[in-house]
Amino acid sequence: MNADSADLLVVGAAAVATGRGSEALRGTDLDRIDEAPAAVAIRGDRILAVGDEAELRAASPGAACLDARGGLVVPGFVDAHTHPVFAGTREDEFELRTRGATYVEIAAAGGGILSSVRGVRAASEEQLLALLLVRLDRFLEQGTTTVEAKTGYGLTLKDELKCLRVIASANASHPVDLVPTFLGAHDVPPEFRDTPARYVDLLIEELIPAVAASGLAEYFDIFTEEHVFGLADSRRILLAAREAGLRLRLHVDQLTPLGGAELAAELGARSADHLEFVSRAGIEALAAADVVPVLCPLVPLYLRVAREVPAREMIAAGLAPALATDFNPGSCYTQSMPEVLTWAALRLRFTHAEALNAATLNAAASLDRAADRGTLEPGKRADLAVLDVPNAKFLCYEMGRNPVRAVVKDGRVVLER
Repeated sequence: MNADSADLLVVGAAAVATGRGSEALRGTDLDRIDEAPAAVAIRGDRILAVGDEAELRAASPGAACLDARGGLVVPGFVDAHTHPVFAGTREDEFELRTRGATYVEIAAAGGGILSSVRGVRAASEEQLLALLLVRLDRFLEQGTTTVEAKTGYGLTLKDELKCLRVIASANASHPVDLVPTFLGAHDVPPEFRDTPARYVDLLIEELIPAVAASGLAEYFDIFTEEHVFGLADSRRILLAAREAGLRLRLHVDQLTPLGGAELAAELGARSADHLEFVSRAGIEALAAADVVPVLCPLVPLYLRVAREVPAREMIAAGLAPALATDFNPGSCYTQSMPEVLTWAALRLRFTHAEALNAATLNAAASLDRAADRGTLEPGKRADLAVLDVPNAKFLCYEMGRNPVRAVVKDGRVVLER
């Protein structure tokens, strides 16, 4: 095999559909993908070429072949907002919401995030790892090859480090790439409910420095809402995290129009997530600061709230949105990015091209990985999914069936149905 030969060819596709470039897409570029009959040539863990199948076969006669069987080839999905380290599910709370209880009411009664805190604190590292590996298999089955993974259900230094070690262990043993985020400011833990200011001090003085020193987290995240961390406390905590060398992500303006988007812009966050109640000023601030809004269109559906994130207004303002599942045990128990794409079209009026770019390249950009993945171009990581659909418009058109036929991760076929 010569130096320009491929190890693996993905052949027999109806088309390859992908965005282009190594930066988040916005405006009319967000609505642009290349979709054409083609094959993908892979050498090692990188894409060698995307082009005419006969030519690529001729150039690499000894390559193994993955037959797409008339399916669509797309970049592996990048899920930019998940909470996958937990023990125990919260279907009882789902039922309570069907009976009219709100997210805040459930949290005030000791449920919500604090319910998952109890589960994580009681679980061993080995138990949490076993659960996470099962969930990573399910991400992979849905075509997801990179996942941002938050902690936030420990809320003590010992338990947050335990969760970060679990993420690191899974990263070393599973094909899915995990991007670790320390969500130490997810909620005020039960032992500080009467003295929340003490927990803010503990975060700033002990948890953030220790986690940063461990090297186990790339990002710091916070849930900025008045019932958890208001704007003043959020600013103090985020400044401490940034000073410690952690890049910033924020849950903001999800339940109320607090002004969290403006805070994310002020502090140069990589992402501002949820944003159902973002103001016009918040949108303009995010655009000016080039912050990626990570949108989670299934969460309002799970929480049974009518408020939709103003996605079309964001796109018109020049923002570069990403899409994510927000997989977690309470407010969105799904790992399916194909489902997210459909709901982005139904609820947020994304086109199929906008949805694909938001779930791949823009999501990768929010994680500082757009130079490495998110599109199918020579030199990028060979992460792709083969879908049992005839064209890219089917990405949003069909719902209720997993279309993933095969997944290639780092140049290896890791799933084939």
